Amino acid sequence: MTIRQFDFAFDPAHQAASLPFGVTPATSFIRVDETDLWVRFGLWSVRTSLANVIGYECSGPYSFAKTAGPARLSFADKGLTFATNHRAGVCLSFAEPIRGIDPLGLIRHPGLTVTPADRDGFVAALQDAGIPATT
Repeated sequence: MTIRQFDFAFDPAHQAASLPFGVTPATSFIRVDETDLWVRFGLWSVRTSLANVIGYECSGPYSFAKTAGPARLSFADKGLTFATNHRAGVCLSFAEPIRGIDPLGLIRHPGLTVTPADRDGFVAALQDAGIPATT
């Protein structure tokens, strides 16, 4: 079984803002294996089958105010953001919205934005899994 794990790209200011929420390099990762996507972001965790990931888009830059600190919920589209920098990331789209921001799963997310240190490597892992770019 092939497992590819990616660190988050922490900017110093984002790392300081995230620390009170338990988001550190040691508690955050993006993992892709042959069947699943698993993202841990401090206290928050998302796990779904790769079959549920229907597309991705490279995105950024972002506003510091909208990315620094804990996991973020977009009130516009219910998307979830796990960000550790304001420069660049990858937005994933799901066929079935996923659980993530709340422990009971009452809010479901149609998308997740992450900021991997090796964005090109993460995109390659998505492509290897047959996930198409949406742009």
